Amino acid sequence: MFKPHVTVACIVQAEGYLLVVEETVNGHVTWNQPAGHLEANETLQQAASRELREETGIQAPPQHFLGVQQWTAPDKTPFLRFLFSLDLPSRLPTAPQDSDIDCCWWLLPEDIIHAPNLRSSLVAESIRIWQSGIRYPLSLLKAF
Repeated sequence: MFKPHVTVACIVQAEGYLLVVEETVNGHVTWNQPAGHLEANETLQQAASRELREETGIQAPPQHFLGVQQWTAPDKTPFLRFLFSLDLPSRLPTAPQDSDIDCCWWLLPEDIIHAPNLRSSLVAESIRIWQSGIRYPLSLLKAF
């Protein structure tokens, strides 16, 4: 039976920098947006806020919806990733609560896009979507 993993991710911008989380996956240091799986009894927006708080220590809701990304990982795991964005007035200090996160970095978008250690191709593609200026209202997503 086909059951894709439903995940959320958030592009967080402040002062022209984007926030990435650093995690070690299979012995390799990787960068990703604050992201994770949708949990039972939460909306997509709640999941994005929770993941942001757990992975960075920053408590803030997403401000925009950027789109849905369908991706199949190299191990053939299917994903549906709901992408959000958030603009902060300044680069806030981070304090990851999730033990899987090694640290957080505020980096320039181009430095992330061209980094050799991205968790997946979705990381750079998400930044490109954000750079395109696409912003949809959160009201596009309805929970019943």
